[in-house]
Parts: sequence; structure tokens; C-alpha cells
Amino acid sequence: MVDNDNKLTADQLDVLKEIGNIGLGNAATSLAQMLNKRIDMSVPETKFVSLEEAMNLVGGLEEIVACATLRIEGDVPAQVLFVFNNDSALYLVDMLMGMEKGTTKQLDEMGESVVKEIANVLTGSFLNAIGTMTQLNMVPQVPMFAYDMLGAVLSTSLVAGGYIEENILMIETVLFEEYNYIKGHFFFITEEQSLNKLFNALGLTIN
Repeated sequence: MVDNDNKLTADQLDVLKEIGNIGLGNAATSLAQMLNKRIDMSVPETKFVSLEEAMNLVGGLEEIVACATLRIEGDVPAQVLFVFNNDSALYLVDMLMGMEKGTTKQLDEMGESVVKEIANVLTGSFLNAIGTMTQLNMVPQVPMFAYDMLGAVLSTSLVAGGYIEENILMIETVLFEEYNYIKGHFFFITEEQSLNKLFNALGLTIN
């Protein structure tokens, strides 16, 4: 079982980061085509964290966040969460709707749809990257949306998925549009057996 990133070698973390880069690079291309504008993404950090660490990285228990949650079925059953803090979520809507930054003041039904669509595109690209490298079948389901305090969002998502909070693969994502950027957090949560299957398919041995 992976308790934290100290049990992963630099090469193993590099492979995970590369998967994120490939998947999110594909997503950036898809978004750019949808919006007819240049959208870039990067993956500054990839590591395994506990639930407590995940909350601290995003901003704490009471941080208001927009979260799209997707259930993954297939060879590696999992729960995927895309989390944006409130300011990033509002700007995300502005960016993708072609509005000036600061126009969106609160998330309405349209804003919810935008966040869910982004989660769909990003998750699909991430899973396609894993599938290409491993030949594993991973199928995302319809995303659920939550706009609440981070503690409530993560706890509810974990309970709904039937998962414990020990090992969460976190991939920090940054979306760039000219001089502006949005930081989000991608969390991949699965069980030990599924995690081992994923690493074995990637040729990564867990110590």
C-alpha cells in the first residue's frame, strides 16, 4: 500500500507526472478547439496525500470550492474529483464563456455546467492517457457537482464512493490563458487492489 510519496521512486513519480502532462495536454487542445483560443496547462506537482493533506493543499476545511466528482468503472474502479477554489471556479466560467475576468460573481446553473464539462474533458483525457499506456479499460460516468465547504465535499465524495482516506493521488493542474491562470486539484481515489493493478500495468513496483 502506498502511504505517501516517500515510498515511490523519482522515476515512478515522473511516470505519473508524465501521464498527467499527456492527458492534460490533450485536454488543453480540446478546450482550445472548443473555445477557438489558446489554452495551456501544466502539472506542477504529483504526489500521494492523505485526506488531511489534500484539504490543506486546497485551502482548509472551510474553503468554499466547486467540485465535480466522477465515478470511474472498468479495470480500475475509482473516484475522481476536480476541485477549484471559489475564485478559480468563477474565473474558470469567465474564461470559458469568453467574458472579462471578474464578470461572474456566483456559480449559477450555467457555471455548474461549465465546471462539469471541464471535469469531463480533463478526466477523459487523463483516462485516455492511462489507457494508451496500460491498455486498461477505465470508463468515466456522469459527473456530479457540489459547491460547498471543502471538508463537506471531500467527506461526502469519499463516503459515496465507499473509499477510505488513506491514499489519494493528487495532480495539481494549472490552466493558462495569456497572462492569467487558474489552479485546480485533480484527486484520484481508489482501493489498494486497483492501485496495484494500475502500477503493475505501468511497470511500477510498489515497495
